[in-house]
Amino acid sequence: MTESETAALNEVPLKVTHPQRIPSKRYYDQEFFELEREHLWPHVWQLACRLEEIPEVGDYVEYTNLAKSVIVVRTKTGVKAFHNACRHRGVQLVMEPGNCKSTGFICPFHGWRWNMDGDNTFIYGKRIFDEVNLEQAELNLVPCRVELWGGCAFINHDNDAASLLDSLGPITARMDARNVENLKMEGWWAVELPTNWKLAMEAFMEGYHVMRTHPQLYQSLTTDKIGYFGADAGGNLLPEASNEEYLGKTVAQMGKLHRGMGGMVLPGEIAIAERLLKEEWPDDIATVGKAFYRRIKEEVYAEGQAKGLPVPDLNAVEAEHQLHSVEYFFPHYFLLPYFAGMSGYRIRPLTPETCLFELWSLAFLPDDAPRIAAPTVLPHDSPEIPEIPRQDYGNLPRQQLGLHATGFEYMRLSHQMEGMISNYQRLIDGFLAKLDTQKLAKAQNAVNDGFNRPVADIGF
Repeated sequence: MTESETAALNEVPLKVTHPQRIPSKRYYDQEFFELEREHLWPHVWQLACRLEEIPEVGDYVEYTNLAKSVIVVRTKTGVKAFHNACRHRGVQLVMEPGNCKSTGFICPFHGWRWNMDGDNTFIYGKRIFDEVNLEQAELNLVPCRVELWGGCAFINHDNDAASLLDSLGPITARMDARNVENLKMEGWWAVELPTNWKLAMEAFMEGYHVMRTHPQLYQSLTTDKIGYFGADAGGNLLPEASNEEYLGKTVAQMGKLHRGMGGMVLPGEIAIAERLLKEEWPDDIATVGKAFYRRIKEEVYAEGQAKGLPVPDLNAVEAEHQLHSVEYFFPHYFLLPYFAGMSGYRIRPLTPETCLFELWSLAFLPDDAPRIAAPTVLPHDSPEIPEIPRQDYGNLPRQQLGLHATGFEYMRLSHQMEGMISNYQRLIDGFLAKLDTQKLAKAQNAVNDGFNRPVADIGF
């Protein structure tokens, strides 16, 4: 790292100076929040919409983050994005989803119009304006950078930032192998949390909290004789558990994840597992779990292919790409894969101590499946929210309040299990220090990783 980069980092207020200690004021300080508004969010790739929200030519959505509003529209030549402001006096052109194929975008104030490609097509009373205010290039909508990946449109306000794929890094290969671009929404919820956006992200970055916060998951994988033996799809066993007991708990765990995560495990996958319980299984307690999961994945793939759905060969995928329980896309999006389905989360800051938290249930669906056009908006303590995130939502407002306590100056992180929090926070410092875009992209490649990761070297 150069001297100038070191100096720039040292100028960042509330900088992370020890990778295992995160200053508490980063989660509520107004000055720090304004630095994020100015130096982080305008320079990162943000998930603006899922492409299934705009399936037809002319379909558009409006995406807002920290008062910056963007229109994302599907045109005849592809997806485009424009800053959402009339070129006359700045009125926002759209405030909700719609289709502009026949009408274009019409300003509700004075009736100026633009087509879906952002070209100005009408000015009411054009003769009353001086020529200096009628330059066509200045009348067209201002484009916003947009790139596509994973069935989503991402926008970036910085034309000099590294490309989307260069910023995401190797994580795209892992997700591409799982055909993530073909997943569709089965459910979509949105809540406003009285919580800083970073706290909301960090609640899902480690499994250390599962024992206390999600006892139903912990207990489903324990007995009187044995301890916690893992919720991943690897099938790891302890010798005290019988085959029958372990496989029964595995299926029970799948059911808890389906109900608790709003669809991360799909009903058809649970039905497959229940059917496979009736098969003959090896007596070797150390390998039966892996064999069981392998058979489930074989059947999920076979059933998907029989239905004409783009379900990948999960065993082949995981032979090449290690399964991560959570996959993070800096700064505000993550996916939770299990078998064919996934959960997806997107978080946006509202104020220093509030955020908008959205959840998707994603699956491979037939083309004629009903389309979800908007999220179901709920209070953060609503019983309609899937159980597992609702349990996290119970902790987060209390954590936000606790960070203000006298004497609580910083979080103390586990180097081994809570390192993702440190990696994220130090990358934020890199943006606030305005480091070189390629250095930031390389750091994002290191940060976009899986669950329960240790503190990593991100290059600065």
